[in-house]
Amino acid sequence: MKAKDLRFLSEGELLEKEKELNEELFNLHFQHATGQLENVMRLPQVKRDIARVKTILQEKALSKGK
Repeated sequence: MKAKDLRFLSEGELLEKEKELNEELFNLHFQHATGQLENVMRLPQVKRDIARVKTILQEKALSKGK
């Protein structure tokens, strides 16, 4: 997921995306713990995506305050 794609989303959509990514991360951790996770590189990808979403949310909040 690219940051420029996320910038076109509204705050509500970004919050929903963050929720979905957190659920996916939880499921990936669970699969990893039980030995069922095939693509272990998906864990850091999802973490980075969550960080991107949070960064864009913060940018939008700061631009609103100005």
